[in-house]
Amino acid sequence: MKNTSWKTTGSGIAAIIAAVASAAQLLLDGNTMTNPDWASTVAALTAGFGLIFARDNDKSSEDVNNK
Repeated sequence: MKNTSWKTTGSGIAAIIAAVASAAQLLLDGNTMTNPDWASTVAALTAGFGLIFARDNDKSSEDVNNK
């Protein structure tokens, strides 16, 4: 993992897990009156996937074989 952006990838995975867990908690709580905020869930998932594909600030293009 020498040439990977582990900080942004880890943050992206954490954001995705948090978004899915939050939505699942509201869907599976047994109360039909509670529903997830789907707009927020989709926004958090989009941000998470964006972070997975982002590059850490301390990595150059040459470091991650992007050039």
